[in-house]
Amino acid sequence: MDNTELLKAVEAKAQKWLGPEYDEETRLEVKKMLDSDDKTELIESFYKDLEFGTGGLRGIMGAGSNRMNIYTVGAATQGLANYLNDVFKEEPQISVAIGHDVRHNSRKFAELAADIFSANGIKVYLFDACRPTPEVSFAIRTLGCQSGVMVTASHNPKEYNGYKAYWSDGAQMIAPHDVKTIEYVNAITSVDQIKFTPNKELIQIIGKDIDEKYLNEIHSLSLSPEAIKRHHDMKIVYTPIHGTGSMLMYDSLKLWGFDNVIHVPEQDVQSGDFPTVVSPNPENPEAMAMAIAKAKETGASVVVASDPDADRIGLVVRDKEGNYQLVNGNQIVMLFLYYLITRNVELGLIKGNEYCVKTIVTTETIKRIADKNNVKCFDCYTGFKWIADVMRNMEGEGRYLGGGEESYGFLAETFCRDKDSVSAISLMCEIAAWAADKGMNLYELLIDIYMEYGFSRERGVSVVRPGKTGAEEIVEMMKNFRANPPKELAGSKIVVVKDYADLNCRNLVTGEVEKMNFPTTSNVLQFYTEAGDKVSIRPSGTEPKIKFYIEVREDLKNKDDYEAKVKEAEEHIDRILKDLGI
Repeated sequence: MDNTELLKAVEAKAQKWLGPEYDEETRLEVKKMLDSDDKTELIESFYKDLEFGTGGLRGIMGAGSNRMNIYTVGAATQGLANYLNDVFKEEPQISVAIGHDVRHNSRKFAELAADIFSANGIKVYLFDACRPTPEVSFAIRTLGCQSGVMVTASHNPKEYNGYKAYWSDGAQMIAPHDVKTIEYVNAITSVDQIKFTPNKELIQIIGKDIDEKYLNEIHSLSLSPEAIKRHHDMKIVYTPIHGTGSMLMYDSLKLWGFDNVIHVPEQDVQSGDFPTVVSPNPENPEAMAMAIAKAKETGASVVVASDPDADRIGLVVRDKEGNYQLVNGNQIVMLFLYYLITRNVELGLIKGNEYCVKTIVTTETIKRIADKNNVKCFDCYTGFKWIADVMRNMEGEGRYLGGGEESYGFLAETFCRDKDSVSAISLMCEIAAWAADKGMNLYELLIDIYMEYGFSRERGVSVVRPGKTGAEEIVEMMKNFRANPPKELAGSKIVVVKDYADLNCRNLVTGEVEKMNFPTTSNVLQFYTEAGDKVSIRPSGTEPKIKFYIEVREDLKNKDDYEAKVKEAEEHIDRILKDLGI
């Protein structure tokens, strides 16, 4: 379709949004786009329908079929309601739990979803105010719901919002329910099909009662209460980065026994504008700058953060020179699983049926830790719905110790089925106390892990390509990497290629092709080199970007060489990225 045809199609689609079934605010916004000489915004708003993907919706807020608004959220909710009413028609009362973050329109979208579900005869448990994403997962399981919704765009820029759909086990949907829900949502082709008039008798407000149960369950995860007693006054800086974390994090840390938690007052303010940061993403140094400044001011040993919907953890530690260093997502997961496995060994709790989970793009050091301690390590696709799938399949067969991914998410519990910064931050502070008992801080503990299990360094690089042309460019990039894969990276030959699109693992040395055991295919490519490096490439499922995950190995023989090895590894990664053309 050329630009003229595209514009005609877009204008015809937009004209329908001027009809009386749309509210005045929407009609005015659409008319403004139609009247503008610059048609860029009109095209971006209408060139496609905002896709209800396997994780739900995510997009820029505004009028249009490709935007987050009451009509796209309404269609998603109506489609999900129709599906629930079909699947669970034998249930005396279908129910859902709904939560939301601090973003603009989040409460509005949550209440809208509650109205539509109730209009379809579904009982709704709606949180009284913003809550962490993992608490919605917990509420679904605790209240025996068939589904749930969290209105959030996680750590995306302030212009975005999103809609995450969950199933009855508290996990985000996978097949067949994700695909079937998409079919039902796509069947909503007219605003007239959406039931907007609520049945208020079916909407129940929840809050403190669920908070208390959730926090008590999180506290049950503690493995080193005596260490916390000895280090209860350890200085901990925590920031929610304007998000929902402030609702429960301080209470959780207090319950665990930490009584010297230092606030970043400016970032305790809940705001969808995220006024003190460019991006509310705890993996970005800029987002952690105010917390680090507070740590320098107070001499704190640990800095922790959560993202706006409080499911991801950020961590900063002090090195031997007293400088504060951001810990990457791979290292965070490694710290958690090292501690959970090691502490279970110390307490004599390893019986042989324990397991942990990591995603295919997360550091391989975790598998070495697990293998050495007789703990099974499962690999799964990126996204906590896949970690939850392993947990579902292992129900009654193994004891879950923890699971995580390089994108700063970790889950230490089974009573929730999505990544959880409330439990993760509480547990990380316990790890700091446990390390202090051994005469170390978290930085020194990291080096100890590398000395025992081998050093690796990881870096994630995202190439952003927004809009229609960007999406097409990302498709072409993946095609090119498949058609013309690199022969070597940083001077080391590629020896294995894993393509999850056809589940083939190709050994380039022997010529053997092995089928990989995964529940479905995925648009992910991995290259493994002779030197032991790993490169993973995948388009994001929620953002307009293609992601590159680089992991390199270096030989670390002496603790004092750690910083030098980090520098060598970073240069090694730079060479790989150059060879990839990034």
